[in-house]
Amino acid sequence: MTNPTPLPSREAPVVETTSGAVRGLWRTSGEARSAAFLGIPFARPPVGELRFAAPVPIEPWTGVRDATSFGATPQRGPVAEVTLIPEPSVPGDSTLNVNVFTPRPGDPSARMPVLVYIHGGGYVSGSPASPWYDGESFARRGVVTVVVSYRLGFDGFGLIEGAPSNRGVRDWLAALEWVQREITAFGGDPDAVTIAGQSAGGGAVLTLLGMPAAQHLFERVWALSPALGDVSLARAENIAAQLAELAGVPATRDGFASVDPDALIGLQQTVSERGGARLSGIRSLLDDGLPWGPLVDGDLLTTTTPESIASGVGANKPLVVGSTDDEFTMITDDARGKLRFVPATVALGALGVGRPMRRGYLSDNAEQHRLGTAALLGRYVSDKVFRSGVVRIAAARGEAPAWVYRFSW
Repeated sequence: MTNPTPLPSREAPVVETTSGAVRGLWRTSGEARSAAFLGIPFARPPVGELRFAAPVPIEPWTGVRDATSFGATPQRGPVAEVTLIPEPSVPGDSTLNVNVFTPRPGDPSARMPVLVYIHGGGYVSGSPASPWYDGESFARRGVVTVVVSYRLGFDGFGLIEGAPSNRGVRDWLAALEWVQREITAFGGDPDAVTIAGQSAGGGAVLTLLGMPAAQHLFERVWALSPALGDVSLARAENIAAQLAELAGVPATRDGFASVDPDALIGLQQTVSERGGARLSGIRSLLDDGLPWGPLVDGDLLTTTTPESIASGVGANKPLVVGSTDDEFTMITDDARGKLRFVPATVALGALGVGRPMRRGYLSDNAEQHRLGTAALLGRYVSDKVFRSGVVRIAAARGEAPAWVYRFSW
């Protein structure tokens, strides 16, 4: 991807939203020109009394708000410590914001299609400030792109007595409501919104596809290597209890609110890796799924995503869903040295794969077996976590429009 070149600020585009005016910046790539509006808040900062609250609408402002630099990210810490791709952490409190990329800002007659992108990161990391999520390429093709920032980890998805559950999901809904209200002013068509995401972001858009309350917010769905949340209530209660014990506070809103946010992130990591089995390692991921993510709370989400989709929710919305053959290999590659002398059959057995299936899997994936145990495990976990979910979701769609892809290059 080429790096777009900012133009002088005196030519900066200004768009009027219902909350106030925002000033972005023009950028050029070759002969094409598009505008970027960065860090536009769609809800008030989730701090103080609003910590662990559902997103609260942003208060209007006077004058022109600067939108030429990325907004604060819920992700904290040096990027190398929290993510495998370039996703910068940006300090600050106003973490509920969007980035908008458009070739025709301020032109409500343009009515261009809109892509709303939700980043991945296991629901605990990821940043909308990543250069990978720059919408300039789409803008060149007449598409308005919106990239969403949402609360992560326990702040976004933990079960807390006295606080609304699924706060991260509520952030997605609030961002999509913002798109419906405001995107026309950026040249977009609110009736032509496609939601897309990768990994946890792919799971996010499938969660939204299966939500009756979200159906008016988008028309199409693109899920890239989706990692579903669907955390059970019992598991969420157990995780909250462990976290409260470590923090030395009651498992209530007031209790967790008394814990410093950065300290809570550290304790969250401890819980995820605790004790040796349930919440740590690849086996835990395969047996239990992700510890954080959309929670089947009986309120906002009443059933699992596959069950909801199988019941017909979202059946009128076209879906593209697929996975990458070696999605997880970048994780197992880090353990290549340690796995070098571990036979593939032993490694698969440690992941709970029975003997008959081991033989069949080794036969069907002979090339990965030849490359070594790390490569084979990467393929197996990719199949188990991502590819099997893709097949399950596609099957749940029945006769509804769906296209399934497999990226194997």
